[in-house]
Amino acid sequence: MKLFKLFILSIILPFFSIGKERPSKPNVVLILTDDLGWQDVKCYDIDEPSPMETPNIDALAQKGVKFWQAYSPAPTCAPSRCAIMSGNHPARAQKTHVVGGAPPTPNHKFAWSMIAPWYSGRMPANEMTIARVLQQNGYITGHSGKWHMAIDHKAFPQPEDQGFDWTRSSRGARSSMKSRVTGFATNRKKDPFCLDKNGYPFHQTSEDALTFLRQNNAQPFFLYYATWLVHTPIHTRSEKLLEKYCKKLGVEKPKENKDWTLKGQQNPFYCAMVEELDYYIGKVITYLNETEDPRWPGHKLSENTFIIFTSDNGGMEGHAAEVITDNYPLDKGKISAMEGGTRVPLIITGPKINQGVESNVMVNGLDFYPTILSLTGTPCPKNKTLDGADLSNLLLKDPMDSDLIKDKKGKTRDTMIWHFPNSSAFESTIRVGGYKLVRNYNHLYYKDNPEQEMYQLYRTIDGEQVRVDIEEANNLVDKFPKLTKELDDKLSAELEEMKASFPYYNPHARHVGPEKLKVPQVTSHDVKGQTIHFKFREKGAKVIRADLIYTLNGNERHEEWFRIVGPKNFSQGVSFSFPSGATHCFLNLIDENNFLVSYPETPDYASLSKTKEKFAKFAIPVE
Repeated sequence: MKLFKLFILSIILPFFSIGKERPSKPNVVLILTDDLGWQDVKCYDIDEPSPMETPNIDALAQKGVKFWQAYSPAPTCAPSRCAIMSGNHPARAQKTHVVGGAPPTPNHKFAWSMIAPWYSGRMPANEMTIARVLQQNGYITGHSGKWHMAIDHKAFPQPEDQGFDWTRSSRGARSSMKSRVTGFATNRKKDPFCLDKNGYPFHQTSEDALTFLRQNNAQPFFLYYATWLVHTPIHTRSEKLLEKYCKKLGVEKPKENKDWTLKGQQNPFYCAMVEELDYYIGKVITYLNETEDPRWPGHKLSENTFIIFTSDNGGMEGHAAEVITDNYPLDKGKISAMEGGTRVPLIITGPKINQGVESNVMVNGLDFYPTILSLTGTPCPKNKTLDGADLSNLLLKDPMDSDLIKDKKGKTRDTMIWHFPNSSAFESTIRVGGYKLVRNYNHLYYKDNPEQEMYQLYRTIDGEQVRVDIEEANNLVDKFPKLTKELDDKLSAELEEMKASFPYYNPHARHVGPEKLKVPQVTSHDVKGQTIHFKFREKGAKVIRADLIYTLNGNERHEEWFRIVGPKNFSQGVSFSFPSGATHCFLNLIDENNFLVSYPETPDYASLSKTKEKFAKFAIPVE
C-alpha cells in the first residue's frame, strides 16, 4: 500500500509543479557587445544590405522588441559601460572617455589646439551599481568578458569590487594572433581554440558565461555578458569563416598580414568576427531556451528571463590605415557623438514582452538601470540619481507609444544629450524630438569646423516618424536660428545641472590666436604640511578658475589622478589642502579666454607614448 501511494504521488506531483506560479524574481541577461555598429547586424539592414550573417541575433529580434532609435550613453567604451552599470550620465560622473584619471594635457604639444578636461578613470569604489542593487535583492550576479571600467583592464575597481559575486575576464579566442593569415584554429583536441562540430573556435569568454548559468540557475540571476567581440584586433581564428566571406565579398583571400584598405563593409576578417559574435551569443540563448528552470518546473529558463542585447557604442569604422566597417547611412563612428558613433542595435526580450515588434521610440543605455529595477521589483536605492528612464511600461504595454516613457518630472521624455569633450571630437550634442544639435568646441581657430550644426533626423507624419536626414548631411543652423538657440540653451542647462567639464585651449598650439600670449604664469609654490600655496601673475587675461590635480600613487603602474576644484574667489594666489596620502600634484589655471596653463608643465601624450614615463616624474612631490 505504501509503495502504491508513492507511485500515485510520483504521477501527481509533476502536475502540481507545472502549475506552480512564475517566480516573482525574473532573471536578467545583459549582453553588451564591443564596437558593434548599427549596420553590422543583418536584421538592421537599411538602404544597403549588410554582408554579415547574424541568424541568432535576428531570431532574438523576432522574440521581442527591436529598437531602431537606440543609443549608447557615449561614443566610446568605458563611459558607456560605467553609465549603464551606474545609471549616471557620463557628464555627471565626470567619466566621458576611456582610461582617464590623468592630468589634462594635449595629444600633441604644438599640433593640437584643444586639451580635454580632466575626467575620472573609473567609477567610484562605492558606486551603487545595478549589480550591487540586485545582489541586495537576492540575486546572484555574474560577469563574463570585458570590464574596462577602470584606468586599465586589471586596475581597481574590478567586478568583485562593484557588486558581482562571480566574474571571469578571459579574452578567449580574441587573444592576439601573431599573424591573422596563418596559425588558424584546428580540430586537434590540444589546440586551445579547437574548432567545435560547427567549425567555430573554442571561446572561453562564451564558455564562462555558460558556466555561470549552469552553476547558478537555481536562484534568480543577473548575468552581465560583456563580449570582447567585435573590438580590435581584427582577426578570426576560423580559416573557413575567412574564406567564406572572401568568397561572399568577391575579394581575394589575404596572403600577407597587411592592413585592409577596401572601403565599406568589405573587410572579411571583420565580417567573420561578427558571425562569430552571433554564434557565441546564440549558444547562450540556446541554453536558456533548452534548460528547464529549477525554480519553475515544467518551464524553460528563457520563459522567465529578460535579455537585453546591445552595443557600447557605434561601429569603429577604422584606425590608422585599416578600414573595419561602415556605419552608412549614419555619419562617422566610434569616437564621435554623431549618429554613427552613438546609435546602436538594441533588442529586448522577456516575459510578457510583445514579440516581433520594431519600435521607433528613442531609448538609451542609461535606461537599463531603472528598467531592470522595475522589471525585477527591486527598490531604487535611496538618494540614487538615475539619468535614464524606466522602459518597463513601454515594453509591457505598447513599444510603439513614446508617451509611456517619462522623464524625472513625469513628462514624456523627448530629449537626450551626449557630452564628449575628448579625443579629436570635442563636442556635445542634444536631440529633441526629431531634431539634433551638435556643438563643436574646437571651432574658433578652424574655419571648416562650425560652432553649431543642426539636423532634422525625422519628421512626424500621421503619428509615424519618417526619416529625413539621419545622414546628418543638411545643416539647418542658418535656416532655423531660433530653434538652434533654443536647443543650444537647453543643452547648456542640462550640462550645467550635471556640472559637466569642458575642453580648454592649448597655449602651445601653433594654430591658436594671439590670446595665447596673455595666459597667466605661476611664479612660485610652497608646501607646508598638508597645504600647498601657489602664486601667479596675470599677463593680460584674467584667471577665472584654478584646479589641483593630484595622485595618491605617483609612479606606480596604475598611476591615477584626481581633481580638486579651487575656490571661486582668489587673486594672484591660491591654496589647496592635500587629501591624506597624496604623493604628487599639478596646478591648472584657466583664464578668461579658456586657455589652460599647467604648473609644472605636463608632457603631451605623444611624448609619453614614446618614453612610457609617468606624469609623477614631472609633478610637484608632496610626500
